[in-house]
Amino acid sequence: MQNLTGPRWADILLHLPSGVIDRSHTPTIEEVEIGTLATLKVSVTKGASAPYKRSRRPSIVQVADDTGKLKLLFFHYGSWLSRAFPVGEEVLIAGKIEGTEQDKRMVHPNVWPAGKSLENVAKLWPVYPATAGLGQASITRAVQTALKACEEMKEPQWYPANIAKQVAEWPGFYESLNIVHNPESPNDGLPTSAVRTRLGFDEILANQLALLIARQKVKKIKGLAQTPAHQGSGLTSNLVHKGAAQLPFNLTGDQQTVLTEILQDMATPTPMLRLVQGDVGSGKTAVALLALLQTVDCGHQGVLMAPTEILAHQHFESARQLLEPLGLNVALLSGSVPAAKKKKIKQLIKEGVVHIVVGTHALVQGDMQFDSLGLVVVDEQHRFGVEQRAKLTGSHTPPPDVLIMTATPIPRTLALTFYGDMAVSNIREKPPGRTPIETKVLPQAKLPDLANSLQRVLDKNEQVYWVCPLVEESEESDLTAATERFETLQQIYGGNVALLHGKMKPALKESTMAAFKAGDTKILIATTVIEVGVDVPKASVMVIEHAERFGLAQLHQLRGRVGRGAAASSCILLYANNLSDIAQERLQAMRDSDDGFYLAEKDLELRGPGEVLGTRQSGQLVTRVADLYHHKDLIPLAREAAEYALEQGKKLPTEHRQGLRQLLTIFGKERASTLLKGG
Repeated sequence: MQNLTGPRWADILLHLPSGVIDRSHTPTIEEVEIGTLATLKVSVTKGASAPYKRSRRPSIVQVADDTGKLKLLFFHYGSWLSRAFPVGEEVLIAGKIEGTEQDKRMVHPNVWPAGKSLENVAKLWPVYPATAGLGQASITRAVQTALKACEEMKEPQWYPANIAKQVAEWPGFYESLNIVHNPESPNDGLPTSAVRTRLGFDEILANQLALLIARQKVKKIKGLAQTPAHQGSGLTSNLVHKGAAQLPFNLTGDQQTVLTEILQDMATPTPMLRLVQGDVGSGKTAVALLALLQTVDCGHQGVLMAPTEILAHQHFESARQLLEPLGLNVALLSGSVPAAKKKKIKQLIKEGVVHIVVGTHALVQGDMQFDSLGLVVVDEQHRFGVEQRAKLTGSHTPPPDVLIMTATPIPRTLALTFYGDMAVSNIREKPPGRTPIETKVLPQAKLPDLANSLQRVLDKNEQVYWVCPLVEESEESDLTAATERFETLQQIYGGNVALLHGKMKPALKESTMAAFKAGDTKILIATTVIEVGVDVPKASVMVIEHAERFGLAQLHQLRGRVGRGAAASSCILLYANNLSDIAQERLQAMRDSDDGFYLAEKDLELRGPGEVLGTRQSGQLVTRVADLYHHKDLIPLAREAAEYALEQGKKLPTEHRQGLRQLLTIFGKERASTLLKGG
């Protein structure tokens, strides 16, 4: 075994335990207390017998020592029981003691032959995440084999000199792996332990290096230097100046700052890759439309992509209102556009007749051809991975500038960790005149009164969103189903009630939402499909059932669907009984704040990075080793080390260059490793 860079050893050793079982307690049968975990050396006095067919009774093995007797219960009989518990032989068993003092029992204990020394069993045992067909014993054997294969390896040197003093007290890399897999204390597995901190930092450093290398690679690509021939003030083109004058409001300070950052990026020959984070209703779309005007004034075309067809239609209408009076041609490409018309639009795009195209993310894929694509704006797709972002930038020659927008602010530490290859702009300031939203928290028992009170909202010609967590009733959950609530409210309000959920066919979803936006229906019962974006100015009430089951970012997004018109608006969070402490804290935060950036940080604190980034839904793994909440203070240090290493380049000592390449490979960043020179 030469090194750890082969995926087999690295993958095994980075499969860290999820917990620790303490089997160090070794009493006699007489001494052991009910409810405790113990390891015992016993003799088998009676072997297991096969249960009667279809019997639910367990198989029982009887064991004893010099002080007493013990029953071992097994609910899954097999011939292995006879082999594991030969009558008259000594064995070691470990498990939790149950029953009574007169009738002590262990259910499904672990068992080892007596030839296994008590010292090797009565210790702390790591518990690993397992899967079907791969149990704890198999994983433990694989891990110990990998550790043995690597025990003679030279300690890698991948910490640059600029951080050496700050990390000098940490244990070595291999020492940390050994301790994590062979813990000496239950605390060795905690994220705050020295060994987990060391390994977590290594993973964060590898991640930062990979992101910066990706950014470096993009900077070497020659893109479009989009500086208009006819300047307005500063970098702003005449067309941008005219577009801003047409807006029904003045840009806020944050909007002006972010627009300047975007135009500065566009003016350089390096392809722009910028993420704009803006709270709900902060005016990101207006900034994006002005950026699109800049690319048109420079002789190029622009694309505005939305995650859903209905949001694409909304962006299309906004773009038409602003851009067509300036003499620009705006086209919509969506699934509902007839094939013949779609073909004609594509031809006009290819010829350069169309200046701005609005549609879904399929716009930059397939057979789409542009005369000269200058800017791609992606709305609400901030979870694109690094490779997806690179593909988006590099799929055209020369590559266009890319602007990604999100109304779900990402905590600073996560933005640096997962979007470190991108420049990030924030729009925190909200435009003046936005109607404040009053947030109320009510128990589920108030639901009947709330349902009957909606008539007052309808009498004012206003509309209501009512959000439920599930589509249909489930025996496995007590959460209210959208279909059930639809039927309940339909009995009160008749045809004024509509139902919208993800299982509906796209065309029906579009028509249902369009009818609500037009005011044809007044109450929309929905699942979270309405989380991202459609403006319905007359919607003034948002009801969210079982609000305790949602994350803060999602609750804030849903709340942002109202308060978009002149009417006073409210968000009502209904909760079930027996709230956990975290759920109470989450609902309190919603009541106290309407700042999406604050709520994003709070969400990270309460739920962790996996939930905040939505990775449970996307199937992407956040980190394997690092705990991004407990290790968040390490991220700036890792960034500093990565920047220093890349700035130094070949000036770094050879062992450090080799170490950094090894680090990248160990943590699955092989592509970045090949781009790191030296070693």
